[in-house]
Amino acid sequence: MADVKWPGERLIAAARDGDAEATAALVSGSHPHVQRFAYSLCASPQDAEDAAQEALIILYRKIGMLRASGALASWMFRIVRNECLRRSKSLLRGHGPLPDTVVPSFEDDVLRRLEADRVAEAIAALPADQRRVLIMRDIQGYSGRTTADTLGLSTAAMKSRLHRARATVRETLRRSPLDPAWGGGHD
Repeated sequence: MADVKWPGERLIAAARDGDAEATAALVSGSHPHVQRFAYSLCASPQDAEDAAQEALIILYRKIGMLRASGALASWMFRIVRNECLRRSKSLLRGHGPLPDTVVPSFEDDVLRRLEADRVAEAIAALPADQRRVLIMRDIQGYSGRTTADTLGLSTAAMKSRLHRARATVRETLRRSPLDPAWGGGHD
């Protein structure tokens, strides 16, 4: 694909000022970049499409909030990243309600959410190729063959990436949040 440039400052400024045609052109011109961000950050092609769509909707609705024209790319990257993280976290939150007889304490609920956040951060910190494999296999539950085929990998390459991803997440979670080497919570 040719290196398509982000929309120019004049177009961004016009869209920020409420020009409907400029806003439509800005959204259209940003689409390939936003889609590329989403495919590199999200676990699956479906999540990437959904995240890109959500980011473009936010761009359309909130372009007036963008302060500097040069910040468009970083703003869109953050929106896509947050949407991909949100989708990953929603997968981690569980698979349905707890039985009526089990009522977790407030402390248990807080600890569970903190641990889920740590897991989501550890997964988000993985290189994109490892993150996609881990999410498809361990969170979404796809078979090894389906994961490999979807990502265009051999089964051996998929297994290797999955092993490295699991080991990295395991090591990250093994470290205490109080350990300066942990690195969680910084964004």
